[in-house]
Amino acid sequence: MSYIDGFVIAVPNANRKQFIAHAKTFDAIFIEFGATRVVECWGDDVPDGKLTDFRRAVQAKPDESVVFSWIEWPDKATRDAGMAKCMNDPRMAPGADMPFDGKRMIFGGFAPVLSLPG
Repeated sequence: MSYIDGFVIAVPNANRKQFIAHAKTFDAIFIEFGATRVVECWGDDVPDGKLTDFRRAVQAKPDESVVFSWIEWPDKATRDAGMAKCMNDPRMAPGADMPFDGKRMIFGGFAPVLSLPG
């Protein structure tokens, strides 16, 4: 079964096009290093919760949207090796043109326990 890295970030609405261009560049590097798929999702229906929610989790401001992303890897070993390569690749270094505040990103690695169909 695959391995998943999940991410939630807040992106200023004014940076949407810049974020997509940034994601195309960085996501291609994940694929180069073994990921099988990368999905970037711009928040469309992200309600405020009573106790917690996606917006609070990343301290999203009123002029920001929540982006939910994931990277699919064939297995954890490929992910660990691929992420190590990514973290050491100079192309992955954050620059002044970063379209979001990486300090407010939440992320984690997940081992699937169920996948439908199949």
